[in-house]
Amino acid sequence: MSGILTLVPTPIDDISPLCSVAKEALLKAVENGDHIYIEEPKAARRRWLRFGLPREAIENFVVYNEHTREDQCQKAVRDLKSGKNIFLMSDCGLPAFCDPGVELVELCHSAGLRVTSMPFANSIALAVALSGIPHNKFIFEGFVSNKKPDRSKEIKRMAHQKEVTIIMDTPYRLKKLLEEFTEHCPDREAFLGLELNKSTEKLIKGPISYINSHVENEKKEFILILGL
Repeated sequence: MSGILTLVPTPIDDISPLCSVAKEALLKAVENGDHIYIEEPKAARRRWLRFGLPREAIENFVVYNEHTREDQCQKAVRDLKSGKNIFLMSDCGLPAFCDPGVELVELCHSAGLRVTSMPFANSIALAVALSGIPHNKFIFEGFVSNKKPDRSKEIKRMAHQKEVTIIMDTPYRLKKLLEEFTEHCPDREAFLGLELNKSTEKLIKGPISYINSHVENEKKEFILILGL
């Protein structure tokens, strides 16, 4: 069985504690000998100890940042395929959101490996991080209009705009939204995040037509991201 890449969000300040779910997961990861990927050794050591995590784990940290990612990405995929779990942490905040971790997430999706995250309160940023889609710039379109003339115009415009686009809609219009985009841009790369951070979480990435074919008439909270 393949391992899982888990994003571990951390506080952006130097006072707040790590959330209890993430702390428990990291303690178990250390016990199991899973890999802990960090951004910068000095900052990671300081925050790790402040979170009350075991000092002995520090010597086994794997440095993953803009300078090491080229070497570490392929190794990470091999380790995941061999059954090792990887926990990815940045110096602070959400890994893979405007962060070198995006390349590792993308490789995992391409290799059919599972990606998930410890709890994070912002569903938009979380979906972007879990998508693996390059996102130096993106447009947040919010909820699509439910008025037919306006909706059709919005869908067509978004289907053809060149920027990464984040879209929301009500759960009962999920299938309709996918069908509408499939009509206008069937081959456009996209990402669908369903029920993020829940036990029923599901991530689907590929051409919008592929995503549409893998979703039934489900009524679930979701975020759709159109890639470049």
